[in-house]
Amino acid sequence: MTNVKLLLDMKREGRELSQEDIRALVASYTAGDVPDYQMASFAMAVCCRGMTKAEIFALTDAMRLSGKNISWEDSSLPVADKHSTGGVGDKLSFLIQPIAASCGVAVPSLAGRGLGLTGGTIDKLEAIPGYDVSLSVERFKEVVFKCGVSISTQTAEIAPADKKLYALRDVTGTVSSIPLITASILSKKLAGGAGTLVFDVKCGSGAFMREKPDALNLAKSLVESSREAGRKASALVTSMDEPLGFTVGNALEVWESIEILKSGKGSRDIVDVSIELAAMMVANAKDISIEDAQQECKQNFENGKAYSVFKEMISLHGGDIDAFLSTYGNGGIAASAKTLAVKAPRKGYISHIDAMKVAQASLDLGAGREKADDKIDLSAGVKFLLKRGAPVNEGDTILFAVTSTREDKLEFVRTILEDAIHISDEMPSEKLLILERVI
Repeated sequence: MTNVKLLLDMKREGRELSQEDIRALVASYTAGDVPDYQMASFAMAVCCRGMTKAEIFALTDAMRLSGKNISWEDSSLPVADKHSTGGVGDKLSFLIQPIAASCGVAVPSLAGRGLGLTGGTIDKLEAIPGYDVSLSVERFKEVVFKCGVSISTQTAEIAPADKKLYALRDVTGTVSSIPLITASILSKKLAGGAGTLVFDVKCGSGAFMREKPDALNLAKSLVESSREAGRKASALVTSMDEPLGFTVGNALEVWESIEILKSGKGSRDIVDVSIELAAMMVANAKDISIEDAQQECKQNFENGKAYSVFKEMISLHGGDIDAFLSTYGNGGIAASAKTLAVKAPRKGYISHIDAMKVAQASLDLGAGREKADDKIDLSAGVKFLLKRGAPVNEGDTILFAVTSTREDKLEFVRTILEDAIHISDEMPSEKLLILERVI
């Protein structure tokens, strides 16, 4: 029987726990033998005292071992995956994964739902009629083998210790700990079995990590722990002060992703970062130079191969892109949706758009959930016509607020969105998108 009180005393005093101690603690907690109040004390002690690199890896590995691990030994292709810490309008998975798969890398991605702000990757995919987000592990692997990529929901079999501990951290103020964040993210990714892992750590007002030093520390922790587990790994720290692309929401972001993949072009904040991250996956997985990987990724993005992979994945999941476009073909806005235009108050240049205020407005319109059982309005969100750097005249429409279920909130979010938009007399300088590389 694990002496939990002794471990708590040791961690409270800043002493290092052994791998055996941490593994026993996690196993006992997963089995229900350690009560929540003791595990909450452990999480708080970690927040206050931190963890050594050895402890972080031990916690990550123990959480990985708490559930099922997927094997890709039977894959003829190198296997890679990517994780983003999330942001406002972060639709990059819909580009990165198909681009990497089009370059001969198998990309099995287990994604999650959103809580707060807008929906998660899985919520967005559910805007596509018929798309099955809950594949069995066997079917998940079949789809990857057929088209190179599958994006499915995380199952209860994968890292159950993380699911249990995360719910506890969420209500005890212990979410913002780099060791706990690392173990949470990486336990699931390691259980997914990919030999190469790439991380996109967002930094800025619209990200979980607001300050660059914290984002860089998390990126380094993820890469170091991945390598300790025998995986190839690298990371980018990317800017998240403004919404990514021209849409924030669920169906809106899927629509924009389809348009970008179909045309082979899109807003720089989406395309440049997507190609860079996809190239990191391809370079590590195939053991080629980053320059060769970038060229291959850019070529397959522009020639339509990545879009073909994306369409095949949707079809193999039971989804119907034509039905989706029939519903959301009007620029991503459903015919049944209500809209409100937000206009420029004066002449000038758009100098900044506050990501967090846009996210709050999207949540108020129904695009996200405040409680786990809230129902999302898949059509809700914000669509931009103009972004940072664009010249405007007084009265020009900058964006549309969109909702199908909360028409009464449209006037309420007008003020939030007007406050989110900053107009200056001079064109703003070019914004740096990639802040740091961890390779």
